[in-house]
Amino acid sequence: MKITNVKALKKIALEVRKDIIEAVYSAKSGHPGGSLSIADILTVLYFNQMNIDEKKPDDPNRDRLVLSKGHACTALYSVLAEKGYFDKEDLKTFRKLGSPLQGHPDMNKVPGIDMTTGSLGQGLSASVGMAIASKMNKAGCKIYCILGDGEIEEGQIWEAAMSASKYKLDNLCVILDNNNLQIDGEIEKVGGMNNITEKFLSFGFNVVNINGHNIDEIIDAITTAKQTKGKPTIIIAKTIKGKGVSFMENKAEWHGKAPSEEEYKLAMDELNKAMLEF
Repeated sequence: MKITNVKALKKIALEVRKDIIEAVYSAKSGHPGGSLSIADILTVLYFNQMNIDEKKPDDPNRDRLVLSKGHACTALYSVLAEKGYFDKEDLKTFRKLGSPLQGHPDMNKVPGIDMTTGSLGQGLSASVGMAIASKMNKAGCKIYCILGDGEIEEGQIWEAAMSASKYKLDNLCVILDNNNLQIDGEIEKVGGMNNITEKFLSFGFNVVNINGHNIDEIIDAITTAKQTKGKPTIIIAKTIKGKGVSFMENKAEWHGKAPSEEEYKLAMDELNKAMLEF
């Protein structure tokens, strides 16, 4: 069921953030910062935009989502659980021995995962292949690919971008989680990554810049991508790493560590208080 009420989508995104904290805390490891920054984007995709059915996770005509920044899988697992692909209680098994919910998503173990990812830089290539296949099969499905801004320092990203443009893949929508932080600090200082808009424009992409936490802007941008013909679209979503948990926001140190018991309680308290607005 497509949810169009913005307030309802915001509430789901908050639940997703609570799920992320719960999963990472239970595992005592994970990547909360970059998971929290894409919670709003994934919520809009799965509850408002994508042609999917949780009761038919293998429908050949479904839209696909490739989480290229696979280390942020707690966000994807949380959205899939909220959508009903599996029981929310399973999130507490994250990264535990024998659990299908490992530290990177596995399409052979988790319903709703469209691509196994983890090696950064490879997800866009897989997405390009899916988009080409959809064109060849006349399936009509859309392919969404979420990249990290540190990840686009990988050369394979730009090889894939060239192919996406060459084959006029207007059924491909790339979303860049532009939170400006990677594991070692700010992207401009680590890899010298700047002028991202101009770079993708030069590779033949339709480029849309948005606030990645504004539900209306996310919906409008994806709608624009669907309406764009003859070229792929990239949505450069300006986000905040650790969004929703004040002591995690804009802190590179929260790229890949779990909260302590005290920090867990503080985070959940903040998110529960935010829920009271609804």
